[in-house]
Amino acid sequence: MRAAPFPEQIAGMDATDLARRLIGATLLVRGAGGIIIETEAYTRDDPASHSFRGPTARNASMFGPAGHAYVYRSYGIHLCLNVVARPGEAVLIRALTPTTGIKAMEARRNSPLLCNGPGRLTQALGIRSGDDGAPFDGTDLSITLSPALPDLLTGPRIGISRAQDLPWRFGMAGARGLSRPFPPQAVSP
Repeated sequence: MRAAPFPEQIAGMDATDLARRLIGATLLVRGAGGIIIETEAYTRDDPASHSFRGPTARNASMFGPAGHAYVYRSYGIHLCLNVVARPGEAVLIRALTPTTGIKAMEARRNSPLLCNGPGRLTQALGIRSGDDGAPFDGTDLSITLSPALPDLLTGPRIGISRAQDLPWRFGMAGARGLSRPFPPQAVSP
């Protein structure tokens, strides 16, 4: 029996549950990608979230269907890739372990640091502004959830000025290539 498409698998899931569930999943973007090893959750009532003040032209995709991309430019420089959960909630993909299309990623990055950070990751994968709102349906973007859930690290989100204390950053325990180390004792049950 064939699994339901990714957007259907996550329908109704909140951002923190989705952020945990995406660890160990395979992300592919036009033939390049790997295993997701780090995520951050953002919810509608979260003052650090782009959706906190409601829908705008910039964050419209964040209020769109679950399992679609929310792509935005950070600090006017780097694109960031998010997966929409419930309306107004999304999960930032912070790092992945490259497994597919590595030569293309190396050419895009021109650096040995490929996917350890949201800006590096989107550059390596060739994420475009036009990917905003696109479904993770296997056409250009796809996510395949792992049947096995890895041990998780949990800690505070990074690079934000509000709601820094929320432990909504998740990582794969033992993974190399995280954007930043987690605090000691960060392993989740």
